[in-house]
Amino acid sequence: MNRAELVDALAKACDHSKAEADRWLCAFISTVEKNIKKKDGVRLVGFGTFTTTKRKARMGRNPQTGEEIKIPARTVPVFKAGSNLKMYANEKGK
Repeated sequence: MNRAELVDALAKACDHSKAEADRWLCAFISTVEKNIKKKDGVRLVGFGTFTTTKRKARMGRNPQTGEEIKIPARTVPVFKAGSNLKMYANEKGK
């Protein structure tokens, strides 16, 4: 499902216009981004948690030349699925 399909599904589910559903989606994404930036994260019980984690610096290889390169430490966004989302993912034939 891409963004346009998600907006269509939200509009139908809530019986609102696609424009309004797109504004809701933009607001949700913006709120998650702001909280991730502040390192607060977003917890939606049963659905999942948006947080950040730190990756250590490490050595890697350039696949074209085989030369070793240093990959710097960085903070990356993480989504951890909640129990309800995991349950839906594991249901078969429904």
